This record gives sequence, C-alpha cells and structure tokens, in this order.
Amino acid sequence: MNKQAIHERIANLRSTLAAQDLTAIIVPSADPHLSEYLPEYWQARLWLSGFTGSVGTLVVTADFAGLWTDSRYWVHAAEQLEGTGITLEKLAPGQPNHIDWLADHLQEGDSVAVDGNVLSIAEQDRLLNAFDANDITLITERDVLTEIWTDRPALPAAKLYAHDEQFLAQSAPSKLAAVREGMAKAGATHHLLSSLDDIAWLTNLRGADVDYNPVFLSHMLIDADKATLFVDTDKVSEDIAQSLKDSGITLADYSAVQEALSALTPDDLLLLDPSKVAVGTLSKIADDVGFIEQMAPSTLLKSVKSDADIDHVREAMRQDGAALAEFFATFEQRLAARERLSELDIDSMLIDVRSRQPHYVSPSFPTIAGFNENGALPHYRATPEKFSYLDVAEGEGGLLLIDSGAQYQNGTTDITRVVGIGQVTAEHKRDFTIVLKAHIALARAHFPDGIASPLIDAICRAPLWQAQMDYGHGTGHGVGYFLNVHEGPQVIAYSASTPKERAMKVGMISSNEPGLYREGKWGIRIENLVVNTPVAKPTETEFGDFLNFETITYCPIDTRLIEPSLLDQTEINWLNDYHSQVFAELKDRVEGSALEWLTERTKAI
Repeated sequence: MNKQAIHERIANLRSTLAAQDLTAIIVPSADPHLSEYLPEYWQARLWLSGFTGSVGTLVVTADFAGLWTDSRYWVHAAEQLEGTGITLEKLAPGQPNHIDWLADHLQEGDSVAVDGNVLSIAEQDRLLNAFDANDITLITERDVLTEIWTDRPALPAAKLYAHDEQFLAQSAPSKLAAVREGMAKAGATHHLLSSLDDIAWLTNLRGADVDYNPVFLSHMLIDADKATLFVDTDKVSEDIAQSLKDSGITLADYSAVQEALSALTPDDLLLLDPSKVAVGTLSKIADDVGFIEQMAPSTLLKSVKSDADIDHVREAMRQDGAALAEFFATFEQRLAARERLSELDIDSMLIDVRSRQPHYVSPSFPTIAGFNENGALPHYRATPEKFSYLDVAEGEGGLLLIDSGAQYQNGTTDITRVVGIGQVTAEHKRDFTIVLKAHIALARAHFPDGIASPLIDAICRAPLWQAQMDYGHGTGHGVGYFLNVHEGPQVIAYSASTPKERAMKVGMISSNEPGLYREGKWGIRIENLVVNTPVAKPTETEFGDFLNFETITYCPIDTRLIEPSLLDQTEINWLNDYHSQVFAELKDRVEGSALEWLTERTKAI
C-alpha cells in the first residue's frame, strides 16, 4: 500500500479527532459479528495502517500511532509499517497491551473513541475497568471514520444457499430445540446470536459474505416461541425463505435487530456471549433489561460433531488427500524439470487440484506457502507485490512450508506440510524431527473426558521444551463442519482464557500443529486434523472415561526430512502406522504419477 496514502489518512483522522474533541481512537480488527475474517466494509484497520494481518489493534492520538499485534506477525508488521509513522507494539507476556498503554498515557478528562459496532461487550468491560480509575471517557456511539473513508466498500450481497441436505445429520428445527434447552437451563427468555458460524450452523444455510468462511452477515433473536433472522432480505431467495419459515424462523431486515431488542422488557432475560456481541447491536435496548452473559449454547453444540458428520469429514479428508497427492507429484516433477516456481504457484496449483474434487467450494483460508525465511513467519502470505521463487544455488537447499485447506460441502480441511528444496542440512533435519516428535506426542496422548483443552498443550510442547525450543502460537484450534476453519470453544493453547469453557468432548475436531521458526532462516510446522474419540478399555476403572485422538488427515509426512536417530521405536511405529493408513485410504483414488508419489512417500522407515 502507498505509504503516503497512509500518512494522509492518519493526518485526516487526527484532524477529525481534534474537531470532535477526542483524545484518541481505537481501531480494532473486527466487525459487528466479531469475525476473524472481515468483509472489506469493516477492514478499517487495514485501510488506515496498511497492515494485512488478521489480528491487530490500531491506536491513534494527536502525536502517536501504534499497532499492537502478536508474535505471529511481528516481522510481517514491521515491514508493512515501516515508513508509515505507525509504531509496531509487540503483544507479549509482561508487555502492555493497547488498553494498558492508553490508561498509562492519557490524562484525567481525556476521551477515547471506538466504533461500538465493532467493539465486543467483553472488550468494552476491559476498557471501562482500565479507564474509570483515571476518569477517561469511552465513547462508542460515533463512527469517526465515516467522515474520512469516503470510498468505503459496500456491504457484501452474496445470496444465501442451503447446506447440501445429504450432508446434514440434524434439521434446523431440532437444532433450535437444542438451543432452547440451553436457554431454559440458563434461565433466559431470549437469546441473541451475532456470531456468523453459529447462525449458519443453526439455520443449515451458508453464504459467501466473508472470504474463506461460508457464512452470511446476520443476527438472530430467539425466544421460547419464535426465532427471527435479521439479514439483508435481498440475499434470500423464495426457496430459502420458505425453508426458514418451515423451520419456524421469521425473516427481518439486517438493520432491524436494534429495534427488535428495544422491545424487550424488565421481565425478560437476554442470553448472549459478551465476546461475540457488539456494543452497537445493543444500542437501543432498555437499561432495565437483564443479561445472562455466557457462551452461546450453539457454540458447544456446533463443536461436537455427530458420527454422521465425522464420516462425511473423513470422506472430505480422503478427497483432500487425493488432491494433495496430485499436487505434490506434479510439484516434484516440475522442480525436477528445473522449472522456476514461486510461492504464488503453490496457491494456484492447490486450488486447481482441489477444485476438481467433489463438493469443493473454496479455500478455507489464504494459503501460506513460505520458502526459507518466509516460512519463519507463521501467517505469511505471498502476494504479487512480494513473493519468493523456490531457487537454491547448486549444492544448497531450503525448506518450503505449505499450510492450506479447503471448504467442501462435506467438511473443512486444514493441513501443513514441509518439503525440502535442494540439499537439506543436518540442522534442517534435526529441527523437523523434533517438531515431528511434538506432533506425535499429542497424536498419541490420552486425556480425561472433559479436561480443559489448554491443559494438554504441554504434552505437545514437551519434546521441544526438552530441546529448549518453543513456538509462539497455539498448538491446536477447533475446526468447523463446512464452516469456519477456526472454531471454538476448544483451543489447545496454554495461554487461552476461560479454560473451564473449553472442555474436550467426544466428536470435537481440532488441529495438531506444533512448529519451530528460526527468524531469517526457515519455518517448520506439521499439522493434521484430529477428532476426539473414546479410549477403548477392556474393563471399567474407577478413574472415569478417557479420550484420545483419531488422526483424520491423510497425507504423507516427508520422511526425507527426518533424522531417524532422534526418534524412539514408539514414534517410528506411529509414523509407519500413519503412513500405512494414508496409503490404504488413498491408493484407489489416485493413479499414475500421483500413485507412484504416494507409494514412495508412505514407505516405512
């Protein structure tokens, strides 16, 4: 992005702050649904700063502009912010976040603006707790950017469509009934949903309003007798409208949700998730309406897949594995032919092979194809303006990290593999093998049914910690069923908040993705998807039920990068058994060079 344009936008923003007697503004990476991926209309932080990462918060005052982001983006952000006048502020343990910074640097009587339409209730509480002690005013009623963002993109207008009935194990009415049971258990008369994947799951509908996630902009209000979907009605066909009506769901315009909430009375109790509902959505609700703030019932219901769902996902994984065998076979042939390939070619090749599989819809996130030092950036994304060729000098080599996935009607996939280019070194192999040991440690783990998912993170990290190594991201995230590739409530990360809400349950699908990143050199990550399954036990014990992981990603792990002497026999057996399963699942789905590649890459070590 043009750095001069960023300077001008920040200058215009400061003029607007001064004209409105505001001391500072917070611009988060968020929309009214607190989504991970945002429609262009809500990408204000990107428009102002030029930083393209998915996580980051911009703060601007009269004499300061800073962007806070975590370690996944530090190198990336430093490059993009250079020359913009915006300071990179690193989010790390012991370092102040943007709230701490504002509380420390502002004076009594100062005011801070943030658009309430993109501010969660939970974040507002954190801001108020920090500001009240210093008599700093928080203003959420203004969208300050309206005056300066004159060419703001329109809201998306993609049509809604039904999730293919052959892949549905539960009807929308039965899902609504389960949500209402959760409401009754919590004592709520009404329930507001703003999280888009919850609404898509509940209605059995999908959309294309957000890149990579098959969801649509909407809110939903549920009580004991009715449910209302607030959505742009121009995006709803007659068939979809009729299916909603048949499911007991009434249609209303997207912008009407505030008026509907204003009709609630003191006798009502509204259930909502404070981290997934924006302050602006509640702007017209009466002060005397009571709230129950907790995780939405649908969040847990959605995360626990049925046996039928998991069977469909297994099939989607076989399709994806066959596509990847085609990709890797072609990729290696083109490299051997000395064709000059770039990181951008990886993305287009993957889309090509996956799009030929049944029920394919789209990628599930932007492909990460990072060669050598680019692979050390966990969320790197090659662009036409900045990418690398997979070039190595004679006798030298490097590592290519490929993290990719797809949305199929029968499942969502997410996989990371690393391949060597040219002559790999002993250090490459040592690092790769230690990450593999970490991956196997979690893949083989047994853990109590219902344990808080953050607590099992250390099982995976132990082999890396033993070697005095670590990585700055979580080990695993939940994965949706033809929904968001990042889904809660489970997350395998020791730093995760509210661990008691993140219990591991049978049927949850998560990623297993330890990594290792050497800045300026290379990155390694090995990722499979796993599903929680009960541990088979010959006899009952007094210690309760235990779970383990079934790995459901079918793609070889490159054994050419392994240093076998660093693996014990149990780890070797796991790898050989995994490759035997991969071959069995895929051998009848590929042919020719792809079958030859699969046969070679799944040989036992």
